[in-house]
Amino acid sequence: MENYAADFRTGKNNHRPLPMNWDVSDRAARLLRDSLVCDMLVPASPGTPDEARGYAELLDRMIKHGVNFGSLTVFRDHKSVEDHFRWVALGRQYFRNRSDQFVLADGVDDILRARAEGKFAVNFNFQGTNALFGEIALVEPYRKLGVGHMLFAYNQRNLMADGCHERTDAGLSVAGVNLVKEMNRVGMIIDCTHTGYASTMEMMEFSTDPVIFSHSNPKAVYDHQRNITDDQMKACARTGGVIGLNGLGSFMSDNMLNVSADIFLKHLHYVAQLVGPEHVGLGIDYVHDVEPLLVANDQNPDMWPTELGYGDPANWRFMPPEEIPNIVQGLVDLGYTDDEIRGMLGENWIRVMRQVWK
Repeated sequence: MENYAADFRTGKNNHRPLPMNWDVSDRAARLLRDSLVCDMLVPASPGTPDEARGYAELLDRMIKHGVNFGSLTVFRDHKSVEDHFRWVALGRQYFRNRSDQFVLADGVDDILRARAEGKFAVNFNFQGTNALFGEIALVEPYRKLGVGHMLFAYNQRNLMADGCHERTDAGLSVAGVNLVKEMNRVGMIIDCTHTGYASTMEMMEFSTDPVIFSHSNPKAVYDHQRNITDDQMKACARTGGVIGLNGLGSFMSDNMLNVSADIFLKHLHYVAQLVGPEHVGLGIDYVHDVEPLLVANDQNPDMWPTELGYGDPANWRFMPPEEIPNIVQGLVDLGYTDDEIRGMLGENWIRVMRQVWK
């Protein structure tokens, strides 16, 4: 095998086509062109033909604006284990049938190889433990199918943990503690996003591997219940983990329509100054089709309570991939070094993957 790990920083074996004309400085364009750019939370996966068509357009936009790897969310509200396995299988089939464009990333070398070949690497994530239906033994087969990380509770309580919008803050259940151990054993990254404060602190305490927040913003910058505290971010950094910044307007400021790189950078810069740029990444969470969210909100309005700062779901806005070059320019303007910027764009995620994935 070629030494992709050694070569991707130098440009050797890099056959990516030149990008679109990004309106940024030469240094920012060079950094974006030559860096491994990872988005740890892409909230969609191609499970049906209609979704696949919209999904192809989204991935094309991401690729044109510098992204090399995306972790794709498998829809969390399927009604059976069979449905979840089928969804992952359909996603794998979709990308396997397009091997001229995509690489299924079962390990770090796959991601590096994809970048060197000018392709886009993908794996999958679960936003919550619904896919387990209480059976921790399912973690291992899901990991073997390419599920790289999983968060414990999506806003509300489940068997494993309390969510961040739950009435109580009870921490992990016995099953949740056992889940931490099993995810460590099989090499699936533990994700604290959407999960209650006490539960996340215990997840980070019990884990022997680095733990992440794949798409969370600092509460100190904008006081939303979904955002996370300085204590949580410091605990994550102590595990060797990474905090991925989220681009939903509701989590960034009172002006929920502001999804610019400028407001995103305020959150990113705060985290980098608090815990160090080596613990910062991108988890942009760009939703390209909001209709399923509107349906889900109608079915369960307690999932995203209006009174907690979400506003009208019809007005939700997400920072698009087109802002990524501006993020890089902003990092340059803030005085970060090339190595620090490359780390925040993707190499920090790669470090965690290399430590955890087996």
